[in-house]
Order: sequence, then C-alpha cells, then structure tokens
Amino acid sequence: MIEDMTADILMIQEQPVEILLVEDNPSDAKLTIRSLVKSKVANRIEWVKDGQAAVDYLFCEGVYADRDPAMPRMVLLDIKLPKLDGLEVLELIRKDPRTTNLPVVLLTSSNQERDITRGYALRANSYIVKPVDFVQFADAVKSLGLYWLLLNTPPILQPRRAPAPIRPVAV
Repeated sequence: MIEDMTADILMIQEQPVEILLVEDNPSDAKLTIRSLVKSKVANRIEWVKDGQAAVDYLFCEGVYADRDPAMPRMVLLDIKLPKLDGLEVLELIRKDPRTTNLPVVLLTSSNQERDITRGYALRANSYIVKPVDFVQFADAVKSLGLYWLLLNTPPILQPRRAPAPIRPVAV
C-alpha cells in the first residue's frame, strides 16, 4: 500500500508544498500521507521527523537553507517530538512575522488538558486527538485536509527575503 503512493509522491515533487507534516512516528506519518494523497486534497506533502527539522524547514535553515522559501499552506504538527516538542515549534512559528498566521493544526495522541490549553494559548488553529482506530484516523485526516486546503481561506504568507546586498558608501 505505502509503496503505491511512492510514484504519486515522486510525480508531484515539483509542485509547491501544501502541507508540512511534522511527525516522528513513521506509521502515523505514512497513514496521514496516504489518507491525504488518496483523498486528493494535497498535491505535495513534506514530512519531517522532529521539531528542529520543522523549524529548519520553515525558516530555510540547516539542510533546508537552499529550499524554495514559499511557505506551506498548513502545518500538521505532533506534540510529542524529539529535539523540540511541537508546542515549542508552535511558539517559534507564532513569534516570527513570516509564519505568525500560518495555519497550524496540532494532530497528536495527547488528550491532556494542559497540552490542549497550551496549544490554544499559542494560537494553534485546531487541536485534534488522533483516533486509535485506523479508519477513524484516515477519515479525520481526510476531513481536516478538505477543510484546511479546500474550504479555508488562509492569509497570504510572506516568504523569507534574501538579505539586502551591502553597497559601498561613497566618501
């Protein structure tokens, strides 16, 4: 099943990223990608496996320094992540003017009240607890993709700007 989607993903690599998926669990990531591809709500999904990689991707740093600076249309963000947790990533997203309005959906297994409260305090656009059931999980992912990518009208996001060249000053 997962192998079948490889060709679909390869065919759409040249299109702009619509979803940045930040998920350290390969099974959850593959199910999420498969659900989005199968429902045809996203043409291009970028998957990163930890919080630091998400920050690097969004701000064109580290291994992503040379990527196209266009922002994804939305971020699906797990909370329990290595390196930086999802709430720390969300806080960094909201502090930067380039990403402050980027739609971020927390898609996580945590149903702890403190995580939910903190997520909304940091301006998460939505908080979804991952259903344990495979079919319910796939349906939830499809529904959130339909809403955030097809029905929702997001703000225009500003890509990262190259630093202005230094010009010699005439004396």
